[in-house]
Amino acid sequence: MPLRVLAVASECFPLVKTGGLADVVGALPAALAAEDIAVTTLLPGYPVVMQALGEALAVHPLPGFFGGTARLVRSRAVGLDLLVLDAPHLYARPGNPYLAPGGREWEDNGTRFAALAAAGAMVARGVMGEAFDAVHAHDWQAGLSAAYLRFGEGRRVPLVFTVHNLAFQGHFPAWLFPLLGLPPAAFSLAGLEYHGGVGLLKAGLWFADRITTVSPTYATEIRTHEGGMGLDGLLRGRGGDVSGILNGIDEVEWNPATDAWLAAQFSADDVAPRAANKAALQRRFGLEERADAPLFGFVGRLAWQKGVDLMLESLPWLLGSGAQLAVLGSGDAALEERCLGAAAANAGRIGTVIGFDEGLARLIYGGADSVLVPSRFEPCGLAQLCALRYGAPPLVARVGGLADTVVDANEVAVAAGSATGVQFAPVNVETLGAALQRMVALYRQPAAWARLQGNAMRCDVSWTRSAARYAALFRDIARADA
Repeated sequence: MPLRVLAVASECFPLVKTGGLADVVGALPAALAAEDIAVTTLLPGYPVVMQALGEALAVHPLPGFFGGTARLVRSRAVGLDLLVLDAPHLYARPGNPYLAPGGREWEDNGTRFAALAAAGAMVARGVMGEAFDAVHAHDWQAGLSAAYLRFGEGRRVPLVFTVHNLAFQGHFPAWLFPLLGLPPAAFSLAGLEYHGGVGLLKAGLWFADRITTVSPTYATEIRTHEGGMGLDGLLRGRGGDVSGILNGIDEVEWNPATDAWLAAQFSADDVAPRAANKAALQRRFGLEERADAPLFGFVGRLAWQKGVDLMLESLPWLLGSGAQLAVLGSGDAALEERCLGAAAANAGRIGTVIGFDEGLARLIYGGADSVLVPSRFEPCGLAQLCALRYGAPPLVARVGGLADTVVDANEVAVAAGSATGVQFAPVNVETLGAALQRMVALYRQPAAWARLQGNAMRCDVSWTRSAARYAALFRDIARADA
């Protein structure tokens, strides 16, 4: 019999996505199936999720559930076994799962995701007549699942809590606690209380049986004062319960040999068609159509965390080397304006598109010569994994998962034939500028570049090894609890 795991998450690709969390939640179940782990995923019933369910079966009513009538529905969609918390009073809202029109957070987000966590604990314990062997809760939105399992009645179910980004902690005022239905003992320093309020991520960290994050280096960083975001003491106290397991990507979904978004498909054995993607990318961004110009790409949030300001400040190095830059993203309004201004001031050399376009993102991965990921901190990162897969050797800051997934093209690695990209540290504009010059120098050496590109494309960026580690973790906690 497969081990049964209930995943509890606030988003899941391709149903609903705001970031890398959704990619992980959507891809991991198929990888775990190969390890004899059967995953059912519990999601909130946002409008886009309810519309995608098709033939859904109502399996359990939840009257008077966190302020309204709700129900659990079951469906098989997009290759996933799904349970959905259909609670219109909480989730039937337009747009982003977390933000109201205008960009402000929904004022009842604490209640909305407490409901998701409470439903997860009920399902795991067998409210529908079927029990689970373990729970996999993702990020602050599912953090209270661990508290509901710890304090609720019924059979004990072990829980793994995965932190995708410690910067997002789900901190709410103390008035939320009486609405949660947890005993007073839960609101303490050894529990949910955090700086006088309720910490949903802290609840997951405190009450989970095991804690994982999305790369080994990030697991080390968050236990330091500099990287712990105020929770490093708690994380150090958990000792060996904390580990880092690298994210992967779905190599079927992300395959340059079959990707319909590209102008031309290609593979590690035949990269020549990639030139057509570069030309198409230059046209889309209004860049000079030059095959000899090194073309850098950036895809992601325009935010301080992502080092976008450093990228803009490094433009003298980039432009001075004869390179081009294509930027796709949205985020901080001031950074959006600076990216548009850089494009206007350097027509034909820099292009910026504000927003997100899946097809355009794929074209950047498949057409840029290198993808920039200059993040100040990065739990794992997916951009560099996609860049490796699509033959755009990434230029990355030596932090978090970027340090774990990219082999720097230093002299030793180049000689050994193991380099897959360029790293830089410490994270500042001077080291980024030097890294840009190193990457351009490699690009101008055709034989060295071909080796670097080939190494990148042959990297194992799949979920295979990481799924085996997750499977071992689930089996371990299930055995310990038997």
